[in-house]
Amino acid sequence: MNARHSAVVDPGLQPERTTLAWSRTLMAFVTVAALFLRWGGEHGAVVVLLFGGAIAVALAIGATQRRRYTHRAQAMGQPTGQPKVGPAVALSAAAVLLGAAGLAVILI
Repeated sequence: MNARHSAVVDPGLQPERTTLAWSRTLMAFVTVAALFLRWGGEHGAVVVLLFGGAIAVALAIGATQRRRYTHRAQAMGQPTGQPKVGPAVALSAAAVLLGAAGLAVILI
């Protein structure tokens, strides 16, 4: 095993695993959006805003998927390649905000 392979165990698979994780997250937001839409009759128009927020996050993930994959694939063999933390932080914030808003709608 040469030095390059010892530093990066699976240079071709990591970007695919990352892409699959983002795809699962996209589908989770679509599912949550469908649940919000289903609540529309019970909880009023505010749920439509939650639906829109969940769909917006899902669309943003889908729109940036190719760029994220390309960045990760190019950064794999480079020692200076750093992961971008911003998208993960933004996604986490969106998930927490949508979850809290959904909980508030149910409890109020």
